[in-house]
Amino acid sequence: MTKDINQVTPYNSDATKKSQVEDMFDNIAPKYDLLNRVLSLKIDVLWRNTLVKWMKNDHPQEVLDVATGTGDLAITIEKGTGSKVIGLDLSQQMLNVGVIKIKKLNLDGKISMQKGDAENLPFEDNRFDAVSVAFGVRNFENLNKGLAELRRVVKDNKSVYILEFSKVEGFLGPLYMFYFKNILPAIGRLVSKDNRAYTYLPDSVNAFPFGEKMRQILLDTGFKKVEYKKLSLGIATIYKATK
Repeated sequence: MTKDINQVTPYNSDATKKSQVEDMFDNIAPKYDLLNRVLSLKIDVLWRNTLVKWMKNDHPQEVLDVATGTGDLAITIEKGTGSKVIGLDLSQQMLNVGVIKIKKLNLDGKISMQKGDAENLPFEDNRFDAVSVAFGVRNFENLNKGLAELRRVVKDNKSVYILEFSKVEGFLGPLYMFYFKNILPAIGRLVSKDNRAYTYLPDSVNAFPFGEKMRQILLDTGFKKVEYKKLSLGIATIYKATK
């Protein structure tokens, strides 16, 4: 039986999911960008560009990028929309890598990075023109609470954009799952030296609701309209949830 996404944790220890996720990303931060490019064959760059093209139609002036990691989506948003971006993440080590990247690009005046918890966002209601999360909502300790927080801080009639892994359906599904459950974790372990981080990835993707299920969860959270686009045969999906 598939576990509830809130119960899937990186290290299966007695620590909270939030604490385990923070430790995991602190552990893999130095190799995270390299592994992302290798394991996704750079398709993740295309996915982020697709999200930003969709967001650009909203003409945002200030965007919050939750679970920003090393800042890849925050950088893409700033370049694609010209908006001011705040990147927030639970892992200080991931943020440290992101700060260096942003400085090298001379974007430190436009993108700020801060440590914080997606389920207790340190911002007032109705603050942002758009909110984004790329590959982060699977890691929320409480999915519903996290989604409610994203909705709280975005302005009325504005949108939250979520990029997340989903599942390849049809005849390519078994081949994709074999790569995801066997080859990907082996490469991840070899490069990052973290035995569990890249096993947690397929486990959490397998447990995560996607497509219509995720759309319904977002509607139940209080969003008035939810659209989504499948990417690369369903490997990932972008959800646009309008408040």
